[in-house]
Amino acid sequence: MSDAYIRHIVPAAHFRALPESAPYLPAEFDKDGFIHCTRERDVLLQIANHYYRDVPGEFLVLVIDPTRVTAPVKFEPPFPPPPPDAPLARHLFPHIYGPLDREAIVEVHPARRAPDGAFVEV
Repeated sequence: MSDAYIRHIVPAAHFRALPESAPYLPAEFDKDGFIHCTRERDVLLQIANHYYRDVPGEFLVLVIDPTRVTAPVKFEPPFPPPPPDAPLARHLFPHIYGPLDREAIVEVHPARRAPDGAFVEV
């Protein structure tokens, strides 16, 4: 798998409820204005455990080829901004400013969780 790919985590129920013929948008898109992504699996694992550990249910990881995304992709600081001394405070994340073309999704796989809800593999 290419290191150039980016990743996005999504509740499986939300992803599966969307029509396969339509571009993907997360539930938070209207509020945030973009799709949150990251390049690195270890960073995605940190994010999953920070934001979704207490959210029950199955999650999926969308592996995305950014060269196939027609919406603008911008590398930006985290949003919402963490404290300045946080480990990812200076990290740049790929944000997709529009619907995600299904053709850009090159793989979908489940995120693995421990019985306590912790994500162990994305």
